[in-house]
Amino acid sequence: MRPLEQLLAAPRIWLIKSEPSEYSIDDLMNAPNQILPWYGIRNYQARNFIRDTMEVGDAVLFYHSSCPQPGIVGFAKICSRAYIDEHQFDEKDPYYDPKSKRENPRWYSIDIQGICRVPIIELKTMRDVPRLHTMKVLQRGNRLSISPVTHDELRLLDQHFPLP
Repeated sequence: MRPLEQLLAAPRIWLIKSEPSEYSIDDLMNAPNQILPWYGIRNYQARNFIRDTMEVGDAVLFYHSSCPQPGIVGFAKICSRAYIDEHQFDEKDPYYDPKSKRENPRWYSIDIQGICRVPIIELKTMRDVPRLHTMKVLQRGNRLSISPVTHDELRLLDQHFPLP
């Protein structure tokens, strides 16, 4: 089965953003079993996606942000249920949150498993496709590190930027 078909067979599809200097598609693909935790989310809407909506088997478009060529660089899938992000409790960690308590944690993580790298689909070229403007990542002011992608949006991506 083509990687694209795996994504289209998933119940839900997510686009997750990461700065490649922090966590890149290469880090994911080179990890043991190609699995890494997705942690450090400090936005309530993205947290709610992790905690309440993301499920094992959901598909992921891995997106590099805050870099010279932002865009989709790989495919992955969700491979764990949400769990408490321990970084929020470590005072020495950049993701420490002094307001979060063990008895009432604020932040959650989820594990993702790499499927494959893809030739970059740059943000600027996605913007040139009017029918893709429904994608959250292309909407003005969207800074969420996690956003839903519809199956139709993924099919449109494939039509304009043939995917593996």
